[in-house]
Amino acid sequence: MRAFNHINAATLDGASDALKRGGAVALAGGGDLLGALKDDIFPTYPKTVVNLKSIPELEYITAEGDTLKIGALTTLADIARSSVVTENADILALAAGRASSPSLRETTTIGGNLCQLPRCWYFRKLNNRFDCARKGGDRCFAVTGDNRYHSVFGGAVFETAPGVKRTCVAVNQGDLAPVLTVLGAKLKTTERVIDAGDFFGVGVLTATVLNCGEILTEIQIPINGARKSRYKRFAFRKSIDFPVINLAISVDGENNYRICLGGVAPVPYIAAQAETLLAGRAITEELAEKAGLAAAEGAKPYEANSYKVQLIKTLVKRELLAF
Repeated sequence: MRAFNHINAATLDGASDALKRGGAVALAGGGDLLGALKDDIFPTYPKTVVNLKSIPELEYITAEGDTLKIGALTTLADIARSSVVTENADILALAAGRASSPSLRETTTIGGNLCQLPRCWYFRKLNNRFDCARKGGDRCFAVTGDNRYHSVFGGAVFETAPGVKRTCVAVNQGDLAPVLTVLGAKLKTTERVIDAGDFFGVGVLTATVLNCGEILTEIQIPINGARKSRYKRFAFRKSIDFPVINLAISVDGENNYRICLGGVAPVPYIAAQAETLLAGRAITEELAEKAGLAAAEGAKPYEANSYKVQLIKTLVKRELLAF
């Protein structure tokens, strides 16, 4: 690890100002950032690390009226064992309790989990060996390389410089992103409130739509006693592994379904065709199978990751029948 300046931010304004100076990165839990610094994956090594954990009052869980509120620096372990979360958003507690490993959940924050950089091995290669599009380079190496864990719904097109567009097929593998999307969560920042489904994006060294210096502060989840939900993650190892695919489904009292998948597209993928098919209808085995097919509609996998299409069909069908 190279030398860098370290700032213990005392306020959100102070942290935001430090991040806007350039060459600075935010540290929430540290699990993602410290690994990236040790592996020297950045094209330009950060000059300053701004520690957000030193800012008071960003770690809490509370139910206020019809809204569950969680501070962005609340750890996954605290979310997983919170009776308040379990009572009002049980799949969030379930997903938090299955992410990473028991020891890492004690330090990983919900804000850090949502803002983590892509896990693509070209992006994460030691010593910045691959100057990929996601780092401002000219190409996405996974398109013609090893793409067994990459997107089956195409790549994200974004600008690496004004007027210069590139494509990336790395996926969003966050455990909590699909869950918050189907729960209709809103994410509060130092500048605005963003719907969870609109929070994720693709850009140079970013996986969110946050502006430079903008900081996630709170997750707000509407409390709906009539809502039922399911969460499923598929990984090759039971612990530590990021999910190859994860799935969240919620349904309200009028059989309106929300379905979101992670690990299949550059941002959490809302299965809109399956939602439309299911709207207002009671689940049968035939309907669940059709919904699985609809969720995979439009997939254009590579040969190495075509298995994901069958996973989508199977997981959606099984979880719908489990309600």
